Amino acid sequence: MPMTVAQVVEETSRWPADQVEVLFERLLASHYRLPDPALDAEWAEELKRRIDDIESGREVGVSGEEVMARVRKIVGM
Repeated sequence: MPMTVAQVVEETSRWPADQVEVLFERLLASHYRLPDPALDAEWAEELKRRIDDIESGREVGVSGEEVMARVRKIVGM
């Protein structure tokens, strides 16, 4: 009989952290494609550029409250 998710969590809670990391990576690799380090670097550059734009005043951010108000309006809430 296969283990339940709860049993897997219970079992792995006693494992060393490095072994849990290996299991996690293998599960991700078996169900999803692994992250591309080149894309990670590109996103890091893009995030830095966007933060610099906001901090320098070239761009103005939108508050979370305003974003949520816009979303509620779009979805009719």
